[in-house]
Amino acid sequence: MLVAAAFAAPAASAQSADVAALQVALRAHGLYPGTVDGVRGPLTTDGVRRFQARRRLVVDGIAGPATRRALGRRGRPRLGTRVLAAGARGWDVAGLQFLLARHGFPSGALDGGLGPRTDAALRRFQAWAGLGSDGLAGPATLSRLRGPPPASPLVFALPVSALAGDRFGPRGNRFHTGVDFPVAAGTTIRAAGRGCVSFAGWSEGGYGKLIVIEHRLGMTSWYAHLSAVGVRRGACVVAGTPIGRAGSSGRATGPHLHFETRLRGAAVVPRF
Repeated sequence: MLVAAAFAAPAASAQSADVAALQVALRAHGLYPGTVDGVRGPLTTDGVRRFQARRRLVVDGIAGPATRRALGRRGRPRLGTRVLAAGARGWDVAGLQFLLARHGFPSGALDGGLGPRTDAALRRFQAWAGLGSDGLAGPATLSRLRGPPPASPLVFALPVSALAGDRFGPRGNRFHTGVDFPVAAGTTIRAAGRGCVSFAGWSEGGYGKLIVIEHRLGMTSWYAHLSAVGVRRGACVVAGTPIGRAGSSGRATGPHLHFETRLRGAAVVPRF
C-alpha cells in the first residue's frame, strides 16, 4: 500500500481544467514558474496578484471577469462555450489540453493552441472513448474528459530495484506519462508482469530502445531508453524475467528506466 501511494498522481478531484488554463496564461506572461497541475496553490495566487498589480486591477488574487479580460485571448472563452477544432486558441484550449493529458493522451506543451499534436491527441482520445473521432471537442467529448481518468486494473511488480525519480503526472508545462527510475547504465530490467512482447527495438518517438509487453485486460507495460534489448517480439514472459538493460537511448538526459503502463493506449498511473 505504501509503495502504491508513493507513485500516485495528484487526486483528480484536486485538479481543475480552469486552474490549469489560468496557470498556462500566467506562464505565458512570465508570472507562473510552477508546474501546470490544475491545483490552485500559492504560486498561482501570487501570479494572479502580480498580474493584477501590473495591469492596475484590484489585487485580490481572484481571476474574475476583469482579470480574465486583461489576459486577452489567453483568458477566454470558458471551456464548453464553443466546439473546439484545429486552429482554435484560448483559455478553453489550454483546459482541453490539460484534460487530454490527465486522461492519458498528452499533446506536448500546454500552450492554449489546438495544433496538430493536440488534434491528434484529441482524435486518439475520441477513438479510445468510443466517440466519433472527428477532432471536434463538443459536449460529448468534454463530458467524457470531465469524468475520472482511467486507472490500471492490474498491479505490477517493480521492473528494477531502485527508488523512483520523476513520477507520473504534470511536469512543467507538459505531462509525464510514466515513472522514471534513475539507475546505472547496464542495470538489468525485468518484466513487471506476465505477458507477451509486442514490440522490441528502436522507437522513433523519443523512447529510444524500447520494449512493450501486452498483458491481460487491455494493459501494456513500456520499458524505454534501454541500452540493450534482451527479448524478441512474440516472446512470453512472467514478472521478474530479465528483458533488457537500462541506458539513455532516445531523448534522455542520462541513464534511467522510463516505465509506463497503458490501458488500451491511454497512459495510466502504474500500480505496484
